[in-house]
Amino acid sequence: MDVRRTKNLIIGAGPSGLAVAGRFRKQNIPFEIIEQTDKIAWSWHNHYDRLLLHTVKELSHLPYLEFPVDYPRYVPKAKLAAYYEKYAEHFDIRPCFNTTANSVKKEEDYWGVDTNNGSYKAHNVIIATGINRTPFIPIWENQSDFLGAIMHSRNYKNALPFKGKKVLVVGMGNTGAELALDLSKHDIDVSISVRSPLLIVPRDINGRPVQITAKKLEKLPFGLGRWIGKQVRKIVIGDLSKHGISISKKDPIDHLKQTGKTPVIDLGTVRQIKSGKIKVVGDINSFYEKGVKLRDGTKISVDVVILATGYRAKVEQFIENTDGLLDSYGVPKNVIGTGIHQGLYFVGFDNYKLGGILGTVVNDSKIIADDIFRKSI
Repeated sequence: MDVRRTKNLIIGAGPSGLAVAGRFRKQNIPFEIIEQTDKIAWSWHNHYDRLLLHTVKELSHLPYLEFPVDYPRYVPKAKLAAYYEKYAEHFDIRPCFNTTANSVKKEEDYWGVDTNNGSYKAHNVIIATGINRTPFIPIWENQSDFLGAIMHSRNYKNALPFKGKKVLVVGMGNTGAELALDLSKHDIDVSISVRSPLLIVPRDINGRPVQITAKKLEKLPFGLGRWIGKQVRKIVIGDLSKHGISISKKDPIDHLKQTGKTPVIDLGTVRQIKSGKIKVVGDINSFYEKGVKLRDGTKISVDVVILATGYRAKVEQFIENTDGLLDSYGVPKNVIGTGIHQGLYFVGFDNYKLGGILGTVVNDSKIIADDIFRKSI
């Protein structure tokens, strides 16, 4: 069997893997990089058409290469994918494509990585597969009886296939909110299933990004910034209880830091809900032939169910021993592996900070590159 030896192996050529590779190039750290698909940043090529970054471009680029000046403040997915390809070209990052890491395990003083294209022996392995690696697809009672279609949001591209159909979006995270918005804007009969209180913040207020404002408010003493943010949300978002949505009393920043779950960044979904263009329904209990039955017993007929139910990191599927490695959400606890995981590094998993995952990628890639460089001296 073909066995390749390398000092550092990066698994994944999305933005996380690219950020580490870019820093390695700058610091003359040798590496190889593998990617299970046939493209740089495959996911960004294949997201839904209307997707824009929810974070501002000045806080979302990769190390050492800003976005082109003509890019809009909120970068659309096609331009983002083009930027990532340019980044790889700029730093001469050449992944071994169509190569999937099947197992990562400790073998004496190196890490053995078995792939569908041979094996690697590496001193350090950088796991850059991210928190959105595997779609989460729940199963309900009598789901097999449903005569309509069920799909995960990963497979949604635009509203065209849903003309003339009744659509139920399950889950009102950022993806669910935006898909429901997209469908409603194309006059499609759309409902959204919400099962718990939500945290909703506007993306912009009077043309100013809330992301930037939140960073400044966070610095104010005595919790004043959070109090101001709460008052603003009351005015801009308002009371949605009569529309079927209860607003969580938790502070969005605290919630993010504790759970890694971002609030819903509103791009217009709230307005569509208030106008009746998007209907809000409760949690699903089961399916029947023509639709779903809610927990309150209400039956709703639908043609298509779109599962905006998120993703899981699932690194335990290929890392042989994850004892003590993961938190309660199945995400690696630390950027740098310790103990039996020394030599493993993790980037693209920390969603617990303001600025989104792309912001933490920049910081975490520096931690990784600096640590490996220091150990090589």
